[in-house]
Amino acid sequence: MSSATTHSRLAPLVGYIPNGQHLLGLVLVLVGSLFSMWLNTQIDVWSHGQVVGLSSLTLAIIIGMVLGNTVYPSYTSQLATGVNFAKGQLLRLAIMLYGFKLTLTEVASVGMSAVVIDALVLSSTFMITYYLGTRVLKVDRKTTLLIGSGASICGAAAVIAAEPVVEAESHKVTIAVATVVVFGTLAMILYPVFFHMGWLSPWLNPEHYGMYIGSTIHEVAQVVVAGNAVNTDVGNTAVVTKMIRVMMLAPFLLILSFMLTPSTGSESDSLNSNATQVGKKQQSAFMQRLTHVKVPWFAFIFIGIVVLHTLIPLSDAIVHSMVVLDDVLLTMAMFALGLTTHMSAIKQAGVRPLLLGAIMFGWLILGGGAINVLITQLMM
Repeated sequence: MSSATTHSRLAPLVGYIPNGQHLLGLVLVLVGSLFSMWLNTQIDVWSHGQVVGLSSLTLAIIIGMVLGNTVYPSYTSQLATGVNFAKGQLLRLAIMLYGFKLTLTEVASVGMSAVVIDALVLSSTFMITYYLGTRVLKVDRKTTLLIGSGASICGAAAVIAAEPVVEAESHKVTIAVATVVVFGTLAMILYPVFFHMGWLSPWLNPEHYGMYIGSTIHEVAQVVVAGNAVNTDVGNTAVVTKMIRVMMLAPFLLILSFMLTPSTGSESDSLNSNATQVGKKQQSAFMQRLTHVKVPWFAFIFIGIVVLHTLIPLSDAIVHSMVVLDDVLLTMAMFALGLTTHMSAIKQAGVRPLLLGAIMFGWLILGGGAINVLITQLMM
């Protein structure tokens, strides 16, 4: 086997190993994450446990956003490489390691209702987004598709994964990601507050509220924040429900590819005796679209770690160490996300895309809540 072949196969793994260029940025987000974790503990002490809806992850992204729009831009050239590494590779690694907090027994406890809820929320959100965006608000079609992908599945990751399928320009991707950041961040702060206010409590118990969080909040990391801000059990249910939703990204992109594949046939083609060649051209165009589909492997690795954690006995010390490491990595990723969330991105989104994102945010809260209540009551 040639060295070039070996390097190409190891490239994804090498991408998760930091180098000297990442050092300063990683030190910054590590310090910021440790401070956020300390501050979260101190707020609980200072308020005697009266402050609800906060967590170290919430504090990390808020503090990061404050610094990201004030001090951080002056040092972007020195820190950006490490900060981007934290919000990318470290975030995915943290989600993988989250598997040490779960077992298959807990996954089974979510049940088929979570799958049905996720499928209904995903499909309804995307279809409503597309209709309102293209027919009512007259938002650019590609921007609408990207916003719909982000709102219905897994936020920025879905936007980025859908980009090659939609063939959108970079600024349209930025606009879609901006809506995810704005309303996803708002969601992860509001959902724990809603829970403590009793929103949907007559119909959803805490476990089912975890399904509600996982099936309606944009990003995986935002789900982690919102769920754990309620309690650990709700957080676990929310993450499992969300990861089921994330794994629907691959079939979603396949369907989207099929929808966007231009028809190479025409009436003259149908009358053409060489119909086989037309069919081959159509198949070729479709297969070219399929090559752009990006499977979220971190979701499958997360499930693999859950399986290993269930089947292989590990000492409490090892599991505790992995959980602490995961907490630090998640907080680092959230601090980095805050640093790179700039008000300029919000302004760049303009009024209509933001309005579309706001309407779908309302739909996820209200319509998603209705779907959760309906399916939960039917399948109890």
